[in-house]
Amino acid sequence: MEVPPNNTLYINSLNEKIKQTELKKSLFAIFSQFGQIIDIVALNNVKMRGQAFVVFREVRSATEAMRAMQGFPFYDKTMKIAYAKSKSDAIAKVEGTYVERPKLAKGEKRKADEQAVQDRLAKKRLEAAPPAVAAPVMMAGPAPVVPQAVPVPQQMPAAQVAPAQPAVEIPNKILFITQLPEDANEMMVKMLFQQYPGFKEVRLVPGRHDIAFVEFDSETRAGAARTALNNFKITPTDAISVAFAKK
Repeated sequence: MEVPPNNTLYINSLNEKIKQTELKKSLFAIFSQFGQIIDIVALNNVKMRGQAFVVFREVRSATEAMRAMQGFPFYDKTMKIAYAKSKSDAIAKVEGTYVERPKLAKGEKRKADEQAVQDRLAKKRLEAAPPAVAAPVMMAGPAPVVPQAVPVPQQMPAAQVAPAQPAVEIPNKILFITQLPEDANEMMVKMLFQQYPGFKEVRLVPGRHDIAFVEFDSETRAGAARTALNNFKITPTDAISVAFAKK
């Protein structure tokens, strides 16, 4: 039976070695470009390893994210994305229909965990070959914020002062990223920029958590990524700045 579109995406085939905190931050970084995210669920228990749920406020955002990110390479594995079969608790709370679920007794919880282990082992035995890695999909990110020109007050009665001209950036195939959050890492930045054609590598600066360099194979492709990701919110509170590196 086909699951109807809804706000929540179910993602599996995730790398089980990634820590829960890093996984949630990385999922937010790559999925928030499609719309407002109200919750990300990724648990460390046996039953939920390698899986996560991303909850969008709008169904349309979830649909766009699933179409664009299906098969996206994520921590050396290929993501598999589908609509969740049931409404998430976060959406139910927003709609006022949330009902707390009864907790399992200790014996029942242990049996459920044991069954989950058996299911996972059986699934691995059935996997004859790893899935093919789909090519990254280029996506349009949020439009960069255009700074407003500030009028220069006129001086009386001296000669008029010409308004300052904004500095013109010289295109470069290397981008300079600033305002990265303290917990940003190379993989998080890589996953954000590798969606765009021509991506080559990320270079962090030792001793500086807030800056990085990203190289593309041409100035044109670097410019496309710069336009898409300048002022992009890599976390709910941190917007990165993307500029051409100085030659």
